[in-house]
This record gives sequence, structure tokens and C-alpha cells, in this order.
Amino acid sequence: MVQVMQTEIVMADYPDALDHYFPANLTEIWLDDNSTNVSAVLVNGTESETDIDLVVLRWMTIKAVMVPVVFALIFVAGCLGNGTLIHVFVRHKELRTTPNIYIVALSVGDLCVVLFCIPFVATIYTFQSWPYGLIMCKIGEFVTQASTGMSVFTLTALSVDRYVAITHPMRAHVGNNPRRLTYCVVAGIVVLALLCALPFLLFAEVVPKGHDGILVCHPYPEHFGPGYGQGMVVYKALLYYAVPLTLITVFYISMARRLVQSAASMPGEARARRQINSRKNVAKMVLGFVFFFAVCFLPNHVFFLWFYFDPNAEQVYNIFWDILRILGFTLSFTNSCVNPVVMYCVSSTFRKMFNR
Repeated sequence: MVQVMQTEIVMADYPDALDHYFPANLTEIWLDDNSTNVSAVLVNGTESETDIDLVVLRWMTIKAVMVPVVFALIFVAGCLGNGTLIHVFVRHKELRTTPNIYIVALSVGDLCVVLFCIPFVATIYTFQSWPYGLIMCKIGEFVTQASTGMSVFTLTALSVDRYVAITHPMRAHVGNNPRRLTYCVVAGIVVLALLCALPFLLFAEVVPKGHDGILVCHPYPEHFGPGYGQGMVVYKALLYYAVPLTLITVFYISMARRLVQSAASMPGEARARRQINSRKNVAKMVLGFVFFFAVCFLPNHVFFLWFYFDPNAEQVYNIFWDILRILGFTLSFTNSCVNPVVMYCVSSTFRKMFNR
């Protein structure tokens, strides 16, 4: 009887290796592990007789072409969008307000991801093995995590700034130079993001996987044991996602309540109405940043929490989970090019400067 090829993607040779720089040639490895099955099919049977799921093979082929193309589009959009936003900010002094300083800090972090991370990840789908050596493995992991930290910490600081500006407008103007304070906060965010990403710089390693000596840039050293990988996955999910988004949600609920109260009690003067509308527009813009961040990073965290904590993850890993994995880290990179789009759509001032 012809042995049936399983629809699951065999992951036995890849314990704890599914992260940013996971090799793309799962099809080759999978077929190598099932070479007897393939031979039996070619000699003894047809598709209908053996129930071979060609969807798996088609998905692997599509993925090998689709992901580099998507990354190329993200790279171009990210460079143009973030580069233009930074250029407009530097060129026009009138844009150097407190919220815009935070937004430019976001763009700097996103531009780092686009320039230093996306090209390395995209080439994995061409070379099928990590070709850049240990140093670039460490730097790539470090920059990715530091940029993520910078983004989420800056979004949190921006939400706090908007909360203070809306709920305590007089405090927002305390001090001789509020912009200097903002620059200091941004500098502190950069230092914090670098410190939080330090384990990835220190411990990332290049290890061989599979039967063909394929190299994987692995952020969690295997000799630390599975507990380290699990701990770091929780560390990232809490530090870079759950805790900041919870704080941001609390601030936005408070802001929404204050804006409703202000709109109800504000006298019908044109100047007062313009002021409240301006605050609302900035709050909407920040909310757009937060929304896209939450959506873009959710699949990535869901996948890795499942993979590292489900004891049967390697056995049940199939097309669904592979699609979720690809979707997760593709969306996480897509987040690096959406902020300029949100700002262009919401900020009429930036739109005018951009169109000049």
C-alpha cells in the first residue's frame, strides 16, 4: 500500500528555531524527510489514489516567491515614507512640536528596521540559509528588537503626552523649554530600547539545522534550554505588546472621557472649537499609530506563544501555522511603513508640507 504523504510540515529537525531568520526551504527539507513517499507516489500511484495534498507544495512555492516581493515593496515604501517624513520635519521648523518629535522618533526606528533587517530576512528566501555570519546575526536580532522597543515605548510616551495635553493642558506648558524635555524623553527611550534588546545581541547564535547543514540565525541559545526561549517569548509579548497597549488603552479611555466633557462644556467660540478639534485630530493620529501597531504585531506574538508553549507544536505544525508565521513577521515589518501614511491622512499640515 502506498504510504500517504502527511499534510503537516515536518518540524522535528527544527526545535526552537522558528524566529525571524528561519530558513525558507521547508519544502526541500520536508521532501527530503519523505523521499520514500515521493518515490512511491511517482511509481505506484496518482494524486487521487494517494491523497497527496498538493496545497502544501504549492504554498511553499508561492511563499518562496511572494515573501521577497512583499519585502521589496515594504522596503521601498518604508524608505520613501519614513525618509520623507524625517526630511519634512528637519526642513520645516514649524513642525517641531512635541508630538511631532515623538512621531519622527518612530520613523527613525522604523527606518532602521527597513534598512538593516528587511534585506537580510528577504535574502533567506533566496539563499535558504543564513549567509552573513555570526556578527550580522547578532546585529540583525539586536536592531529588530531595539527598533520594536523604540516604537512601542515611543507610542506609549506619545499617548502620555496627549493625555497630559488634553486632561491637564496647563501642565503641558510647564517649564521654559518643553521641547528639550521631549528630546530628553526620546533619548531615554532609545537607551531603554537598547538595554531591553541587549540579550539578543549577547546570545544570538548561528546554528546548523536539518540534514544539509542549513544555517539558522537563532536568538535563543539551545544550550540555555527550552525555558530560556519560553521566557524570552513571554518577555517580548509583555514588554513589547501587552503592557504598553494596556497603558495606552487606559490613557485613551481617560482622554476620550475628557474630550467628551470638554466638547459639552466648551463655549461656542470659534477659537475654543478649533483648539478642541486640533486636540482631537492629534489624538486620532496617535490612535491610528497604536491601532496599526496592535494589528501588525498580534499574529507574531500569537504564533510564538503557541509554538513555544504547546508541547505538540512541532507535530501539529501545518499550513495554517506556517501562514500565520509568515503573516506575523510580514505584518510586523509592514508596520514600519504605515506611520507616514497615517500622518499624511490625518495631519493637514504635514500633507501640505509633503505636497510642496
